[in-house]
Amino acid sequence: MFPPNPNNQRQDNQPDGSGEPPRPQFQPPRWIWVVLILTLLMWTLLRLPDMVGGVLTDQPIEVSYSFFIDQVEAGNVSEVTLRESIARGQFNSTVTFPPNGSPLLDQGVQQRTSSAFTTTLLPVEDPELVPLLNEQGVTVVGQTTEVNPILLFLFNWGPLLLLVGFIFWSTRRVQRQAGGIFGFGRTQAREYDMERPQVTFTDVAGQAAAKNELVEIVDFLKEPDKYIALGARIPRGVLLIGPPGTGKTLLARAVAGEAKVPFFSIAASEFVEMFVGVGASRVRDLFNKAKAGAPAIIFIDEIDAVGRQRGAGLGGGNVEREQTLNQMLSEMDGFDQTESVIVMAATNRPDVLDPALLRPGRFDRQVTVALPDRTGRQDILGVHVRGKPLDTDVDLESVAKVTVGFSGADIANLANEAALTAARRNRKRITASDFSEAFERIVLGTQAPPLSNEHERRVTAYHEAGHALTAALTPGTDPVYKVTIVPRGQAGGVTAFQPEDDRRLYSREYLLGRMVVGLGGRAAEEVAIGEITSGASSDLQMVTSTARRMVSQLGMSDALGPLNYGDDERQPFLGYSLSQGRNYSEETAAKIDAEVRRMVEEAHQQAVALLRDNREKLDALAQDLLENEVVERDRVLEIVGIQRETPSFEASQNEHGH
Repeated sequence: MFPPNPNNQRQDNQPDGSGEPPRPQFQPPRWIWVVLILTLLMWTLLRLPDMVGGVLTDQPIEVSYSFFIDQVEAGNVSEVTLRESIARGQFNSTVTFPPNGSPLLDQGVQQRTSSAFTTTLLPVEDPELVPLLNEQGVTVVGQTTEVNPILLFLFNWGPLLLLVGFIFWSTRRVQRQAGGIFGFGRTQAREYDMERPQVTFTDVAGQAAAKNELVEIVDFLKEPDKYIALGARIPRGVLLIGPPGTGKTLLARAVAGEAKVPFFSIAASEFVEMFVGVGASRVRDLFNKAKAGAPAIIFIDEIDAVGRQRGAGLGGGNVEREQTLNQMLSEMDGFDQTESVIVMAATNRPDVLDPALLRPGRFDRQVTVALPDRTGRQDILGVHVRGKPLDTDVDLESVAKVTVGFSGADIANLANEAALTAARRNRKRITASDFSEAFERIVLGTQAPPLSNEHERRVTAYHEAGHALTAALTPGTDPVYKVTIVPRGQAGGVTAFQPEDDRRLYSREYLLGRMVVGLGGRAAEEVAIGEITSGASSDLQMVTSTARRMVSQLGMSDALGPLNYGDDERQPFLGYSLSQGRNYSEETAAKIDAEVRRMVEEAHQQAVALLRDNREKLDALAQDLLENEVVERDRVLEIVGIQRETPSFEASQNEHGH
């Protein structure tokens, strides 16, 4: 099988924001906590004198009234403080409680000594108490209960204040909710101020051509008067086109960082809501904010979410999306020549955009942000290994050579995976083996436990040996890097290849040879096992797709000639091809099918013939796989009988898996 190519999948390091945000939980307002803390603090301050007094002096023990009178008559009381129904005082000397078996008010208290006491006065007035105290020479102090004004205010007005505060908080909460409803049409764009740390062109590597295209935009934002004085009109819109992960958003941020202007960033999907007219309102609000902060940059990521062709597909288009697009078109047309607002957008599907967006006066400049070449990949690696301690055996040029087809995001992921691998192994530096393992993890998938079924192991070994042997014996194909029958990702086994260099043009001989290699696994099963399995399902899909494109789109068929029949299977609009119809007859369609079948069958017969003529080599390679589970490039070439120098750390993202 051919496992899915990871370079055709977007690899972002940021969390997916497409999910619905969690509902906010109820939290009490801050002023409630403030009131509670202040109340506790005031209570503590009011109780502090009593608490300190209890600590610094003898702890008084409550005694009965009769015991108190007995001590006064005995002349053992020196001072008494009368306070409503409580009497507190001091004895002339320390007294043991309870003396002579006299009971205490608290029966559970153990006998102890103290010079302080407290007692409860009789509920009726005792006219003999004060004369008795004066007769015994006891110092009498009268004390009235003083109510703290703060506590009195809190007791009297506290509940009312709490009620008023709760009503005020509830009213504000309702107003905020209502404001959210009425602000439904406001823009969701995130504004990055010029004073914040900005990305510059020095942080963008591997895209020299794209940066050169954007230098003029930066110069205009810095000095717009120079262009306006000459009557020049700067492009109002710049469309960044390129595969996912090539750095389109990073380039837009770098333009804002170089020009030192506000940067409004929003995803196109944030314009569209279920209510018609909301997206258009958000577009108006976004452009009004940008004009108020001009010179400024508006960046719209994945603009194809809102800028698709109007009326395409079955049943027309989405009304809300089309109104949003119409508003965007009118806003871009409404730019004055003196307005220093530039709209930048990014997409990896320029073929689905509405033609009105791409006409001069709107997105009149298109910048291609392609996959980096070898030099660009090396520069990007240099950016992403900053701050990472590398061992002396790490050669960034070799890593850049083998990462053919990697985008900037892929290379950033490779450097991060290498650092994680080194950390798992408790290393202080990142070595070349860490990069190699990280590369294989990304390209081939995570290694799974070996196959336990002996028959499946044997079938897989011959299948992968068939891929490797046909690749080594077919001229013009990519050389083999590694063969393994250890499951990686969704594949039961993998044959990895290493291209010689970046390839932009594919010859007919190369594509035919790739078809032979793709069918090598199926042919090996027929030759060595005597039966076919489902392991070649993705191989057959790849080979059939390659043959059909060669016949119908690339003009590489002798039977049909150099014609393109325009049957684009990647058309994204539902029912669009049905409404347009095919531009060729049924007879031509039958010829295309017959030619595709002929090319696939010829590649299959060639693969079978190669393996039958080299059966000993096929058996030797399969046996080596069964014994060692992994066969490197040197061993494959040794079995085939080809001598070739093996560079260090070479691999490929083009692989065949069983």
